[in-house]
Amino acid sequence: MKCLVTGAAGFIGYHLSKRYLEMGYEVVGLDCLNDYYSVELKKDRLSQLQAYPAFKHTPIDLSDGAAMAELFAAEKFDVVVNLAAQAGVRHSLDHPEDYIQSNIVGFANVLEGCRHNGVKHLVFASSSSVYGLNTKMPFSIHDNVDHPISLYAASKKSNELMAHSYSHLFNLPCTGLRFFTVYGPWGRPDMALFLFTKGIIDGTPIKVFNHGKMRRDFTYIDDIVEGVVRVSQKIPVPNPDWDGAAPDPGTSPAPFKVYNIGNNNTVELERYISAIEDYLGKKAIKEYLPMQPGDVPASFADVEDLKRDVDFKPNTPIEKGIGAFVAWYREYYKV
Repeated sequence: MKCLVTGAAGFIGYHLSKRYLEMGYEVVGLDCLNDYYSVELKKDRLSQLQAYPAFKHTPIDLSDGAAMAELFAAEKFDVVVNLAAQAGVRHSLDHPEDYIQSNIVGFANVLEGCRHNGVKHLVFASSSSVYGLNTKMPFSIHDNVDHPISLYAASKKSNELMAHSYSHLFNLPCTGLRFFTVYGPWGRPDMALFLFTKGIIDGTPIKVFNHGKMRRDFTYIDDIVEGVVRVSQKIPVPNPDWDGAAPDPGTSPAPFKVYNIGNNNTVELERYISAIEDYLGKKAIKEYLPMQPGDVPASFADVEDLKRDVDFKPNTPIEKGIGAFVAWYREYYKV
């Protein structure tokens, strides 16, 4: 199998690429190493992948249409997993152009590459943020998601719509994956676990939004990767029972499918912080703040479709996952 993983030097992309390489896949890892967060961390992830003979890095920018077309034509991928994106809800408030360029223009280039070069399956990262103003828990792929509350969320919803149109028009099998608050070793420095761990170790205040009442379906990176691998091996087929008079948002008469990948267990932020404190043996200095624009108060994944279709359900408890992250953080930063 020859696979393109975009965002290969990113958090999820690194772990997925490593898993594919261990499975014997040939992996082309696309990553332009932008400076949204530490380029050194990205390079260190990349250096781990470059130890594998079957890995090849390409520094192409996803939004460079000509370079992307050339890459697809030259490599002829079997499977494409698109994880490259401008991430972060809060960053989207001040830098909307980054999201349009990477998440919309870049994703269009991926779709075109797949369409014209016989790609058998496109798997792409969506996000739990697409659920927006929805309050019915747990969030189901069969629920309508037409009310995103950040441009980041809107760009991910747009990816689902764009992929569906290509699936319908060109019979391109596409699967969208709504990830729920991914955490673990080699994680992103702008995410809560990283910021909390650093703040507690340094003895500086950590920002606790919504006065600690936020709830998240924290999902460990190994569970995310297992879900992606299993889904990427299951090419979606049309749903013969799909009815345009009562449309199901999670399936389609085209070869298109959406899945949640979440721990199916919503956890209050205060408990998450307590687990970090326990592993560090040190209490946090907390700065309680109101909800931030674009954030949702809670997330909770319904994973019944994932369980039924690929026989997998994420199940790593936060205590185990946080322990693995703290051990990695201490080793990586020598603290």
